[in-house]
Amino acid sequence: MIYIAFTWFVVCAAAGLTACSEDSGTGADTDADADGDTDADADGDTDADADGDTDADADVDGDADADDSMGETIAGIATYYDFADGTGACMFDATPDDMDIAALNAVQWAGSAWCGACADVSGPSGNVRIRIVDLCPECDHGHLDLSPEAFDKIAARELGRVDITWRFVPCEVSGPVSYRYKDGVNEWWTAVQVRNHRRPVTSLEWSSDGSTWHPTVRQDYNYFLDEGGFGPDPVRVRVTAVDGQVLEDELPPVQAELEVAGHAQFQ
Repeated sequence: MIYIAFTWFVVCAAAGLTACSEDSGTGADTDADADGDTDADADGDTDADADGDTDADADVDGDADADDSMGETIAGIATYYDFADGTGACMFDATPDDMDIAALNAVQWAGSAWCGACADVSGPSGNVRIRIVDLCPECDHGHLDLSPEAFDKIAARELGRVDITWRFVPCEVSGPVSYRYKDGVNEWWTAVQVRNHRRPVTSLEWSSDGSTWHPTVRQDYNYFLDEGGFGPDPVRVRVTAVDGQVLEDELPPVQAELEVAGHAQFQ
């Protein structure tokens, strides 16, 4: 069910009402998938994360905030994982029509801050723009574990593991951002995910009266949580992008698994 939200304003925090400008061998890693199963990597081995399992909400902290690396060219390696389908630690839905996706290494994971972000990847024989949907617990800094389809665009699949350079870039999305209430939420415990965003989202606040704003805490499973809940009524939400742009929308009363379309998109 899609509920159409009302947009109150779109503003770049850094520049008033003016929008911010934009510049534009073998996989041996295991990615945390949404159902917490342990999956085999490209060479058939099955690895576990630091606590012995591969839970989607593994407590993996990054060493940098999202804004530290936007646009910076990073040297690393690429592998691929066969079970990539768009789901994973970021808790997005499967995207069979968009398989240019990847799992991000644990060092740069930053508590799910890069979920939904896009990156341009250059390899030995081509380039691809991917979207971050999952976590690779065993991967080191600079490592991207790609879907097979994405890997094919930068190197021969039989190589399995190749050197790459890559950088985070704005996503080429259509339509406004959207918001999804997590399964199991209620007015006393509320978690919201921001989806379809052009730039990484750094914070989400909510207000019942439009003047007093309450913070939420981003979780490793890519939802913004208020453990006290939003209450029984519609609320306004204010989301801030990595470059300071702000969107404000109105959400209906909390309803588990409800997805709500906003009316605006980051520039």
